[in-house]
Amino acid sequence: MIKSVILAAGKGTRMKSETPKVLHQIFDKTLVGYVIDAVNNTGLIDESFVIVGHQAERVEEYIKSNYTNAKTVLQSPQLGTGHAVSMVCPYLENFKGEVVILCGDTPLITSETLKKFIEYHKSANSDITVMSAIFDNPTNYGRIIRNSDNSLNSIVEEKDATEEQKKIKEVNAGIYCLNWEKIKPAFSQLKTNNAQGEYYLTDIIEWGNKNGLSVNANPLENNEEIFGINSRLNLAQASKLMNKRTLEKLMNEGVTIIDPETTWISSETEIGNDTIIYPSCYISGKNKIGSNCKIGPFAHLRGDVILEDNVKVGNFVEVKKSIIKKNTNACHLSYIGDSEIGERVNIGAGTITANYNPLTKEKSKTVLGNDVKIGSNSVLVAPVEIKEGANVGALSVITKNVSEWSLALTRAPLRIIEGWVRRKG
Repeated sequence: MIKSVILAAGKGTRMKSETPKVLHQIFDKTLVGYVIDAVNNTGLIDESFVIVGHQAERVEEYIKSNYTNAKTVLQSPQLGTGHAVSMVCPYLENFKGEVVILCGDTPLITSETLKKFIEYHKSANSDITVMSAIFDNPTNYGRIIRNSDNSLNSIVEEKDATEEQKKIKEVNAGIYCLNWEKIKPAFSQLKTNNAQGEYYLTDIIEWGNKNGLSVNANPLENNEEIFGINSRLNLAQASKLMNKRTLEKLMNEGVTIIDPETTWISSETEIGNDTIIYPSCYISGKNKIGSNCKIGPFAHLRGDVILEDNVKVGNFVEVKKSIIKKNTNACHLSYIGDSEIGERVNIGAGTITANYNPLTKEKSKTVLGNDVKIGSNSVLVAPVEIKEGANVGALSVITKNVSEWSLALTRAPLRIIEGWVRRKG
């Protein structure tokens, strides 16, 4: 198998944040999480090493909590990208396969692109392959310098480039595939003779050429995939790019999105054909939405939501960590959290599943059986089960289980005091 090294040690000063840059999120998923998932989804890479530095403990905790095939490696002090990769040398002492190196702040990279990149590296019998990109404005990128036979001669960073080299439009995309057994010695021989006084990863290109290795650059098809996050503006730009990609994919698969400009859907959400997404919806996290559903307008799905076929989640309805089975409606102004909702259920306007106990800090589950009807402005206090066919009257607060085909009411009796307004006046 292949290993990966993900560079995630930087502070991200321009983010102006107490949160490490790679832990900033798009659709409730971290930047480094997108990179690790892209690596894992290739099906070719069995283990990743995440290089940590700034607030290493927080990044390490995230990795340990979410990935079983990734481990963190501390870089301290932080002396450049070449130094960062050298930190994994003790872990790969006897490894003889390929190592892919990526940046932890490029959430738009896809597993398909990584697979093509690895396939190129192998088919070209390359020892070092650099992913490149063509930009009309290559400012701030390291330039790709090719030999007459089109192999890669070197990468020159912007600060070290001559005026002539700065005119080159092919740039380093920051992703590498290495024949580790041959390239490993380079990391003990890197120098700091550059404007930054750091150990550049890019210097392995020159090292490889001097040692007679096969060194190549493979251009990327879609430049958006290497978009790096260095600021809050970049974060917003990447979010829009990712969302546009997701919406186009869904529409091509048969989903109607009325207004793509106001609709946000995470890339981890699956939606069946003939479902309609109305304007101003925000759907984050992992979700599975069936066919012929209607979502919105102004609906919010917060992750871990399963909607079966023919479900309607309407205006200003929020759903989190819930299953809603087919032919069920929740049309207006409701919150459904930590719930299992049966088939043919109608949830009246303003219904709340009270799933959180602020004293114990526990979340409990609400279960509604098939054919249940919930009246408007009701509160279902979890843990609670309302069994098949039961009805809950409007304005009720339900704190106990309700048996099947029953009517549950907690409504205070209506009092009408004749003439009260005139007497008070």
